[in-house]
Amino acid sequence: MIEHTLDTAHSILYLRPKSALEESDFVQLAKTVDPYIGETGQLAGLIIEAPTFPGWESLGAMAAHFRFVRDHHKHIKKIALVTDSALGNVAEHLASHFVAAEIRHFSAGELEAAKQWVMNRT
Repeated sequence: MIEHTLDTAHSILYLRPKSALEESDFVQLAKTVDPYIGETGQLAGLIIEAPTFPGWESLGAMAAHFRFVRDHHKHIKKIALVTDSALGNVAEHLASHFVAAEIRHFSAGELEAAKQWVMNRT
């Protein structure tokens, strides 16, 4: 399950995975961001707050996750990973080869720094 909030004032989508990711999570995310992207063309950023990566509920959930990334990554300028998990560093370097967005890892507790980085348009 992913809790999410779209901050339209700053054009930031906040994601907080709470348990194993489900197919329906990505349907809900698309319903939230697609109309906004349709109106504005892009998101300034995506901030993912996750103490650990919760995994996927099923193979279908993993496929839905990858489809969501494929369909949306060109519309997101920056991705901030806010986590103390070792996967944060791995994801920052690995994902940069597959997505158009600039990616940066922040330690847990650095949510405000992540937000400031996303909002810095340079």
